[in-house]
Amino acid sequence: MIIDCMNTALNGIALLPHLGVIRVEGEDAATFLHGQLTQDFALLGLSEARLTAFCSAKGRMLASFIGFKRSHNEILLICSRDILAPTLKRLSMFVMRAKAKLTDATDAFELRGLTGSAVARFAEIAAAPWSKLDIGAASLVLLYPADGASRALWIAPVGETVPVEEPLSIASWQLGEVHSGIATITAATVEAFVPQMLNYESVGGVNFKKGCYPGQEVVARSQFRGTLKRRAFLAHSDAPMAAGEEVFRADDASQPCATVVQAASASLGGFDAIISGQVAALQSQPLRLGSAGGAAVEIRTMPYALLDDI
Repeated sequence: MIIDCMNTALNGIALLPHLGVIRVEGEDAATFLHGQLTQDFALLGLSEARLTAFCSAKGRMLASFIGFKRSHNEILLICSRDILAPTLKRLSMFVMRAKAKLTDATDAFELRGLTGSAVARFAEIAAAPWSKLDIGAASLVLLYPADGASRALWIAPVGETVPVEEPLSIASWQLGEVHSGIATITAATVEAFVPQMLNYESVGGVNFKKGCYPGQEVVARSQFRGTLKRRAFLAHSDAPMAAGEEVFRADDASQPCATVVQAASASLGGFDAIISGQVAALQSQPLRLGSAGGAAVEIRTMPYALLDDI
């Protein structure tokens, strides 16, 4: 059964200790990242950000980022903190002769999540996702909304004045992350998905016109040959859900049909999640968490339309 998510729009500002910052500095910072990630960084302007993925040679996502320029020679990549160290190490292996230096800059920046009226203080409500505003030394990146509420990331050097708003719990922010439908790679899901399995081509996370990057051939072939059989969906269960857990059809205990990408406690009880799995199975079969006899899982509508397969 497919039902709509409940509207739980919130206003406020949240601490984001689960996120980290990779800083890429140097005159080749943009061209280096352009050759490693799924989005176009060569043409990245100072008033925009990028949702992007770092993939293996097999097209599997090793990390996901929100990236933007603080200046023409400095780019910040925001990612899940639990994968920052291995991701930084692997990306650094490819620098070679490029004039680019990669460092863990998490301790140098304050990260906050803004929702509702907290966003409206700085940006038009109609501002497009992945727009970026500079406010003094701080950067505000507009995200996809959740439950009718605008959302944004606030990133500023430590010591800068932070907006004063109603505090928002990390649990509420994480629920908004789920309800936005924009999935983030964490340690539990490294190499589990190609970008289209998380709908990245539909939410600005893949540029099919840019040049080569690791896994580019696999990602492009999946799109252009019409082989996209796994997609991301919103889901709900009364039982706790966690990233990496498997979802089964009730009539097939032999193999899972989906994987939980990220989850959060739902405001009306139970857990909401983004899951990625076989389109046919998720749309037509009773689903269960963990096993064919586990707790029921209900599929819910995504808040955005999918890009038509090419």
